[in-house]
Amino acid sequence: MVRCGAAVLRKYSNFIDDLRVYVRGGTGGMGYPNLGGEGGRGGDVWFVARERTTLKSIREKYPQKRFVAGTGANSSVKALKGEKGKDCEVHVPLGISVVDDDGKQIGELNAAGERFLAARGGLGGSLATNFLPCKGQRRTVHLDLKLIADVGLVGFPNAGKSSLLSKISHAKPEIANYAFTTIQPELGKIMYADYKQISVADLPGLIEGAHANKGMGHKFLKHVERTKQLLLVVDISGFQLSMKTQFRTAFETILLLTKELELYKEELVTKPALLAINKMDLPCAKDNLDELMTQLENPQDFFHLLEEEMIPENTLEFRELIPVSTYTGEGIEELKTCLRKSIDEQAEQVNEEYRKKKLLLLQTSKEEQMNRS
Repeated sequence: MVRCGAAVLRKYSNFIDDLRVYVRGGTGGMGYPNLGGEGGRGGDVWFVARERTTLKSIREKYPQKRFVAGTGANSSVKALKGEKGKDCEVHVPLGISVVDDDGKQIGELNAAGERFLAARGGLGGSLATNFLPCKGQRRTVHLDLKLIADVGLVGFPNAGKSSLLSKISHAKPEIANYAFTTIQPELGKIMYADYKQISVADLPGLIEGAHANKGMGHKFLKHVERTKQLLLVVDISGFQLSMKTQFRTAFETILLLTKELELYKEELVTKPALLAINKMDLPCAKDNLDELMTQLENPQDFFHLLEEEMIPENTLEFRELIPVSTYTGEGIEELKTCLRKSIDEQAEQVNEEYRKKKLLLLQTSKEEQMNRS
């Protein structure tokens, strides 16, 4: 059993996953009434997804967090049609949701090169505007980052997620024997002999009540949304956050993690999931594992022993259950193999669904052509 009462809590500050910025499209250029000349349109502000970009680098490069596009050129005798103002392009990380001040999502950028029009430039002066230019669109928006990864590590503090990430990938997360060593998401890549890579996100440890934003739960849970699969990591000996909190067995830990995911967003528990049962090097680990496997075979048979608020509406169906020890290395290679197999199976399933959809569209198109003829 691990108690974490002496945890040292540090600020979640090195990693930025939300940035509020001001954007303004350029003002249009003046028209030329005497000759009917039209001023140039104001420039636009664009968000462009780019790899190796972070919200922290944006804040450091643009401390004012203001992005204004260029003014359109005035109409003149030499150029009756004024040139458009210069666009302002802001490079943002992949996985960005653009959210307005009312909390409504207005855009999303997930792949490199994707663009979002953040603020449109104003029209140039013309006959329709009495040759007076229009101001560009202006607003304040939030750049909300949700990490994109193949696998998201989910667990309570000190379950060994950071140690596990360091064993299966080249990531170097902070590791220590107290809770909340992970205070910001860490990304690592599992490298395979055939050059296949799987990205893994180590998310800061959840606590009971995370779904209600307890312990900054929303800040952490939102990063689970864009992972393809979940890897729950539990301590086989159980968990206790502090002397004031209740001890939870490994089985109770799994149910509580499922409950937190379910209460935050129900769709999360429908993701493919694997279970890594960590710290198998500890005394009594084998007996605890036998008990846990019995409980997981028919979890409903043990619900009567638990508090009602601990029981999720739906239990996670684990594709694989892998006992591991980050201390001895037990099960690490098997875990990497299982992750690869699960990701490949999911990719094949997605491809098969895509092929079926395309085939259905072709059949429908042929039937429509036959009906017309």
